[in-house]
Amino acid sequence: MKKVTILLPAYNEEASFPLIAQNMRQVMTENPSYEWEFLLVNDGSTDNTLQQMIRLRQADAHYSYVDLSRNYGKEVAMMAGFDYATGDALIIMDADMQHPINVIPEMLRYWEEGYDDVYAQRQGSQESWLRRKTSHWYYKVLQSLTRIPIQKDTGDFRLLDRSCIEALKQMRETERNTKGMYSWIGFHKKGIYYQQQQRQEGKSKWSMMSLLNLALTGIMSYTTAPLRMASILGLLVSMVAFIYLIYIIIVTNLYGEPVQGYPTIMVTMLFLGGVQLLSLGIIGEYLARVFNEVKGRPGYFINSYNGKR
Repeated sequence: MKKVTILLPAYNEEASFPLIAQNMRQVMTENPSYEWEFLLVNDGSTDNTLQQMIRLRQADAHYSYVDLSRNYGKEVAMMAGFDYATGDALIIMDADMQHPINVIPEMLRYWEEGYDDVYAQRQGSQESWLRRKTSHWYYKVLQSLTRIPIQKDTGDFRLLDRSCIEALKQMRETERNTKGMYSWIGFHKKGIYYQQQQRQEGKSKWSMMSLLNLALTGIMSYTTAPLRMASILGLLVSMVAFIYLIYIIIVTNLYGEPVQGYPTIMVTMLFLGGVQLLSLGIIGEYLARVFNEVKGRPGYFINSYNGKR
């Protein structure tokens, strides 16, 4: 019998655990031909999330949990899940249960047909118009900056074969963008559609600032195009400045027109200064990521796995 692990990273999600238990019980009932493991990762929660995980583990051996030593963020929590998952396949779901379990049988069917990565694409969600649009624009920009195919409107909700899990386990960078890694490793992929459900308990931990930081991390981790764009911008500005210099020399020699005054000089200086600061900022973002990676620190530490240190 094949074993399937459902990975549920959680940060301050104690209110969602009754729904988690109900849904996971339904998954086992409706898919009895598989052995199930439900792997919970506590990402440094400050509420009773860990206690809820311990309670589920004590009541049902299908549950396992990893207690991280602090809050590392969802990307690192998923990396810990990859390390501790024991299934032949892994399904990643949000602990708030906005990912519907009724698509799991379809994922399993395509996996049995030979697909290694069955990813779920959102057909609709309860998010605001602005958040949906910015997400769509982000994927469009990211695809334009890289040659690797990007799955649009796709998050972490997917089924991964053991071959994909082993590939992802080899990628130990701490500045992670797992959505990009799914595309980078390749393998045989299949997309399916789902309707994202409304959160029933608790509230979202993702603010606009954290989503913006996640988007920037994705771009910086996935492509070096911003560096090339900064170089091209610098070249264009230099060419325009050189052409303008020739123009000033010609006009001055032919007509005796004086060089433009203070406003022109100030505008030019501010524009060039802005371009330089923008270029330095882009370089600094990449350099900061290199700085973090060359330290060679482990991605995370744990307090316990199923209560054992």
